[in-house]
Amino acid sequence: MTGTQAHLRRTVLHVVSIAIGALIVVPIGFGVLGGFKDNGQLSTNPLGLPDPWVPENYLGILTSEVFWRQLANSTLIALATVVVVVGASAMAAFVFARFTFRGREALFTLFAAGLMFPFTVAILPLFILLRSLGLLDNPLGVILPQAAFGLPVTIIILRSFFRGIPGEVEEAATLDGCGAFAFFWRILLPMARPALATVSVLAIVASWNNFMLPLVVFTDQSWWTLPVGVQAFQGQYADDTARVLAYVVLSMVPALAFYAVAERQLVAGLAGSVKG
Repeated sequence: MTGTQAHLRRTVLHVVSIAIGALIVVPIGFGVLGGFKDNGQLSTNPLGLPDPWVPENYLGILTSEVFWRQLANSTLIALATVVVVVGASAMAAFVFARFTFRGREALFTLFAAGLMFPFTVAILPLFILLRSLGLLDNPLGVILPQAAFGLPVTIIILRSFFRGIPGEVEEAATLDGCGAFAFFWRILLPMARPALATVSVLAIVASWNNFMLPLVVFTDQSWWTLPVGVQAFQGQYADDTARVLAYVVLSMVPALAFYAVAERQLVAGLAGSVKG
């Protein structure tokens, strides 16, 4: 590849990256600034800076007990989902990666096939099952299905990472008297921290953005999560677009902040799993 072609390629990649970034940043910026406006400013000056600034939209939400309760519900469900899905997937991925037994690949393929199973198709039978188990209006009714649907991608990522651990490490641990579980707990999991961080971030973001399952499971408003709360808030304040924008922005902040903190671990973990 000549120098001119390389320069052209870099230029095209930069332009595409800027365009994709703009598609993400511009709507977020519009929402943030829109929350500092009133409805009149949104109608007459939708893309400009607020004049005057109206912080009451954000302050009214931040002083609302409902918002903080929904934030706590989303946090509880997301963290519990991570514990269940990462714990179960790590053990399953360890078996698929380090043990040889008849039907291993067929069973792994069955797990991987879960990636092709859309969540919306299962919502009706899932609702019937949760009702029969008495898990409606119960956080476990959201946590357990979310963990189940998160198993395929989590197992795939962790299996790839576990398979990349050299066999000599396991042999050395065995010679030192480590059994299979001790090797998994004391050696493999600490070495797999980047991959564990990656799947944890993915599980938290997926849980945080889940709207349909909490909507179906929770009829008690005290258990509503932020996505359901945003929908209800939008219906309640349909004529107050500025306040709705403020609510949406504040609902995104925790997930964006967490992702910004964990972004380096996420990239490192994905790179390690692909390399493995």
